[in-house]
Amino acid sequence: MTKDSTVPVFGTEQIRRARYAVAAVFAVHGAVTGSFATRVPWIQDHASVSAGQLGLALAFPAIGASLAMPLAGSVSHRFGARTALRGLLALWTLALILPALAPNLLTLCLALFVYGATAGMSDVAMNALGVEVENRLDRSIMSGLHGMWSVGALAGSAAGTVAAHLGTDARLHHTVAALVLTALGLAACQGVLDLRSEPDEEPPPRFTLPPKSALVIGAVGFCAVFAEGASMDWSAVYLRDVMGSSAGLAAASTTAFALMMAIARIAGDKVVDRFGAVRTVRVGGVLATVGGLLVVLSNGPVLALCGFGLLGLGVAVVVPLAFAAAGRSGTNPSRAIAGVATITYTSGLIAPSAIGSLAEATSLLVSFGLVTVLAFGLVLGAGVLRAGDRKVAEAGVPLPPVTQPQPQSPTRSATDG
Repeated sequence: MTKDSTVPVFGTEQIRRARYAVAAVFAVHGAVTGSFATRVPWIQDHASVSAGQLGLALAFPAIGASLAMPLAGSVSHRFGARTALRGLLALWTLALILPALAPNLLTLCLALFVYGATAGMSDVAMNALGVEVENRLDRSIMSGLHGMWSVGALAGSAAGTVAAHLGTDARLHHTVAALVLTALGLAACQGVLDLRSEPDEEPPPRFTLPPKSALVIGAVGFCAVFAEGASMDWSAVYLRDVMGSSAGLAAASTTAFALMMAIARIAGDKVVDRFGAVRTVRVGGVLATVGGLLVVLSNGPVLALCGFGLLGLGVAVVVPLAFAAAGRSGTNPSRAIAGVATITYTSGLIAPSAIGSLAEATSLLVSFGLVTVLAFGLVLGAGVLRAGDRKVAEAGVPLPPVTQPQPQSPTRSATDG
């Protein structure tokens, strides 16, 4: 693998430290999501909104992220990757405070718009830096990084479960969590790669159209991320409203989901190396489908809790494998990855709103019936991920070479992971 002469060269030890630093950033990012998800019922009650109104409000993170994510590349181009990530991550962690302060639907929508915008920009920056480290190590680390995001989500949701069980005001809980996570995030950013653009080079393009191959692969990612987004934001509400469980047990459903996601992602690389991408996703789809059926058909909170855990286990590794398949599916890997990531992230952002809208029209039971159908879609569509299977490479099928990114656009792919 040759290096462009204009690409900064980093020592082995520096790259190793950067790997751990970006892993910590992923964990901090996940902790914000976990902290928010467990207190959605409290936020709903505080803002006095119905399930349908909550679904509408939860569309605003998608709107904010969609508008703001393209700006992350320009921010990194202007300030450098490390400085950009430091600022964007701090904005994201501090935005956690806003939703709990909202007293009505309008202010909740505005708060969630800012929450989504900062989430999207920091997500772009950290994933792009993760890809940079992966390219320099010349081996896969993205599944592990996503595993660290799940570990962070687990930690955040566990703390949220305790806070909900104790009846802690979410405004206090989220303020303390935001301050702690901001400090941890700033410390972690010190170790990431400090990539900078040449002063005379143009900013990266904001938008790119995905190739057709990315649309097929992205459809599989869509199913997985829709189930993830729906479970993260609505599992606690489901157990409280449908199962009649306590606030503490309802919040524990988010923890169970995040726990299984973390376990599966951390172990994901070894499982895929042994069984292959297609078989792994197919089995995961079966587990997720069984989990969805438990959620829909159970008559008590314990089985529903187990169902959310199986959903997390089943969908966990789909997105990293979808990115790998996209990167090997054509002559322009980064463009294909960006297309797949756009589809999957959009799925995760619209899922909470779609679940709420469907619940308003029918019921939450029907909403998670849809999640179960999409989970079964993983079983049917797993074959399109064959291009991302490392076993294909080991059998002698050449894969597209890893190209070192140019320094003018360290976050040029807005959704590289």
